[in-house]
Amino acid sequence: MTLNRKCKALKIYISEDSEYKGHSLYHAITHKFAELGMAGATVTRGLEGFGHEKRMRSTSIIDISLNLPIIIEIIDTAEKIEQVIPLVNEMVEDGLITVTDVNVIKYGKESTKE
Repeated sequence: MTLNRKCKALKIYISEDSEYKGHSLYHAITHKFAELGMAGATVTRGLEGFGHEKRMRSTSIIDISLNLPIIIEIIDTAEKIEQVIPLVNEMVEDGLITVTDVNVIKYGKESTKE
C-alpha cells in the first residue's frame, strides 16, 4: 500500500475499561480498522492521565489500575480517515477524537519522494 505524502492522523483517547458490544473498545476499533483495510493502527497504554471528569488514573504500585488512558492512533489517506469518522464517533461513547494533518516521510520500506 502506498500512502500519499499528505495524510491524516486520527487519534482516539479512551479509558482502558471502555467497552463496545461486550468487548474492549480499543480492541473492537483496531479490529474494525483492519477489516476496513486501513494502513495500520497503534494502541498505546498511558502511564497516567485524566479526562474531562478530572479523575486521575495512574499505574502506581499501590493502585494498579485497569482503567488507564488508551490512545488509538491511525494514519491513512484523508479519504479513508473521513470514511471511518462516523463509525468511530458511533463506537466511542465517552472519549476524545481528534484529526490532524500529517506528512508521511516513510511507510514501511517505501519512502516518499518530493
